Amino acid sequence: MPRSGTTKKRIRQNIKRRLHNRAAKGIVKAQVKKFLTTLEGGDAAAGQAELRSAIRSLDKAAAHGVMHKNAAARRKARLTAKLKKASAAASGAAPAPQA
Repeated sequence: MPRSGTTKKRIRQNIKRRLHNRAAKGIVKAQVKKFLTTLEGGDAAAGQAELRSAIRSLDKAAAHGVMHKNAAARRKARLTAKLKKASAAASGAAPAPQA
């Protein structure tokens, strides 16, 4: 157990931050899952709206330090690529190969 006051305070701070970070990550996961289920349903227009909300939650998490900004950017790029692939499949066009 911690003895000094500063270590006790640090433990209290870590608990608060952990709870905040877990809540923020949960919001991100929920938004991303909502986007992916919308894509599975085949609705590209609704997927576009869900992508915007997922990107917004990823940006907020990165801005508040919950996740690294490059990790958020990577996930946004992957989600955008999934939407692009799904909309191309819905329109009947062959998806362009990635370089």
